[in-house]
Parts: sequence; C-alpha cells; structure tokens
Amino acid sequence: SDREDPDFQEFLATGSSPCDPNEPWFVNIKAQTEAGKAVGRVRIADRPTTAEQRFLLDYARHNAAVGEDIRYLWREDAADLPAEDFWIFDSRIVAVLHFDDADNITDIGLITEPAEVVRYAIVRDAAMHHAVPYDQFAAQVAATE
Repeated sequence: SDREDPDFQEFLATGSSPCDPNEPWFVNIKAQTEAGKAVGRVRIADRPTTAEQRFLLDYARHNAAVGEDIRYLWREDAADLPAEDFWIFDSRIVAVLHFDDADNITDIGLITEPAEVVRYAIVRDAAMHHAVPYDQFAAQVAATE
C-alpha cells in the first residue's frame, strides 16, 4: 500500500514526492527503455482524486524521466474496461495483481495461454487509446482542485 511508503508521507507533508533515480526499479526501467522496449501503464483515478492518487500522479514524473509512458483515465471513463490490475511482459506473460481491502498485494497470478494474453493486450490497447499522458492529466486535476 502506498500509505505505508515513506515517500507518500513526505508527499503529504510537502506536496512533492521524493525520488532516488538509483533505485533498482528506475535503473531497470531506464535500461529497458534505452534498449528499445516499451514500458507503460494506465492508472485509473477517482473524481475528486484521493491523496494516494495525487501522490502517484506526482510520482509519475519520476517514472516518465526514465522512459515509462504513464497515462490516466477517470474512473467513469474506464467503466467499460475490466477492473483488473495487470502487467503484460513481452506480449507473452500476463501478471494479474490481487489486492486485499487495505490495497496490499496478496497474490500475483501468471497467465501464459496465448488467447488469454491477447485478451489482456486488447484491454491494454483500449485503455492506452482512451487515456491521456500523466502531465496532461495532472493539469486537469490541478484545474479542478
């Protein structure tokens, strides 16, 4: 859960999320994107956004700095998409994340069956098509709050 993250606590106190670009996640994503791989995600946000969502929206600038394409959809605009949180790796493996009520990951299911992977790719493509880049979304949020 992001609520337990010290960076979230600092964001609450200062309005800005800190970042260490030498963290393994950022080093890996930078290496992957520099090698030509696409890394991206779509996040869903409530209207009005929660503190956790504003934290992740601010943090997205760090992800984008290493080449990650982060986009956003308002929850009502995502209503026709499945409510699953997943990652697709190399168009061959889907990792479906399962969370408890406190927003902690409890399990990760792996899917390798080709037809199911394609189904998730279609969902991803639809979400990416309708979502907006994080910086545009951040401007929308700033204009309404």
